[in-house]
Amino acid sequence: QTLTGINAHTLRVWERRYSFLKPERTSTNIRFYNDKQLRKLLNISLLTRNGYRISRIDKMTEEEIGAAVTAIVKNDTNGSDAILNRLTLTMLDLDESAFESVFDSAVARWGIVRTVKNVIYPFLHHVGLLWGTNRLIPAQEHFASNLIRQKLIAAIDELPCTNHPTAKIILFLPEGESHEIGLLLAYYLAKKSNWRVYYLGQNVPTENLIATQKLTGSTYFMTMLTTPRSDDMLASLISVAYKTEAKLLISGGISADEIPNQKNVIYLSAPDDFLDLLTAKDVK
Repeated sequence: QTLTGINAHTLRVWERRYSFLKPERTSTNIRFYNDKQLRKLLNISLLTRNGYRISRIDKMTEEEIGAAVTAIVKNDTNGSDAILNRLTLTMLDLDESAFESVFDSAVARWGIVRTVKNVIYPFLHHVGLLWGTNRLIPAQEHFASNLIRQKLIAAIDELPCTNHPTAKIILFLPEGESHEIGLLLAYYLAKKSNWRVYYLGQNVPTENLIATQKLTGSTYFMTMLTTPRSDDMLASLISVAYKTEAKLLISGGISADEIPNQKNVIYLSAPDDFLDLLTAKDVK
């Protein structure tokens, strides 16, 4: 249900009434769906959410289902549901050309920021669900993540560099953090807002942050936290803000309640919060 939006009761009804869905069973008689059936369920879920009756879908060929899904993707003006579905399927198939086509069409329609916010973030959450149900091998996750990373880097490279004397920010992931996509979006937003960005990437030791701030004179740090973190690690990050007198921006999979109430530490709940800070007149 978490993957397709179709609850278990509905699936059982469909199995009894229609011919398109035939689950396999383990040696202990537990029902499961193979990769081909999972792909089909993702498509069927999309069709039913877009007005197709299941009795009609049951009579459709694989080619007709594929064509209907493609048409929905092309005409989806209300949201990213169809795009998310297609990205998941292209990831499962390791189809780079199709993945890039879906991603590029979303960017052409909504722009890079909205695509990452409304498509890529939910997609990565979807990837996490696939991990949790053992429906994904590491190669598939790395395949998708690296394609997204490449797209963001290409978008960043297209922006002009700036030598702004005061609007300077250091972007980094602390030791133990390796998920760059959110930080790359921050890089794009900062550079597009005419900030001078020092991008340090993954697994940056705390002492390197202090040295980099002294070299650059940056007034802001920003990091994204996605993996479980200790109180000592948070305390170490916050100490950097006080030792350098630069503000520390924290975002990612962390709540505001986890961030100590400190004047030099700012919690950002969404990319829009970051964009508001970047464009505030009293910041630069």
